[in-house]
Amino acid sequence: MRFAFALALGLVLAACSRGSNDANSRAAAAAAAQAQNPASASDGATVYLENCSSCHQTNGEGVAGAFPPLARNPVVTGNPVAVIAIVKNGLEGKIVVHGSAYSGIMPAWKKQITDQQIAEVISYIRTSWNNNSHGVSLSQVEAVP
Repeated sequence: MRFAFALALGLVLAACSRGSNDANSRAAAAAAAQAQNPASASDGATVYLENCSSCHQTNGEGVAGAFPPLARNPVVTGNPVAVIAIVKNGLEGKIVVHGSAYSGIMPAWKKQITDQQIAEVISYIRTSWNNNSHGVSLSQVEAVP
């Protein structure tokens, strides 16, 4: 089990460190996502691993004091408009998650990835790591300015 996790983590790091969108990078990220979360939707998991996991970690737990967890986060699992707005437009300032304060900058992704990719990654995080919410549609993402 530790070997599988280490292998998956190695694949994630390799895929992220290249920062490219080539087929090998996508395949490695998808394989790592599948190993980390077998129930994952591969498109959303790949987007997450390529763009989000370096801060929020592959397990969605974030980094204490630096990057908030997405796992069991009420903003992630609550009204989808809130999480869509954060991913699209970014967020700056103090927030509290699970009683811990975070003060940093979440970048806006609307010019970096497509609305379809935003829908996929939000659907992934809303259904992963014991987050038991519904995914979001492309039309929901497009409705948020």
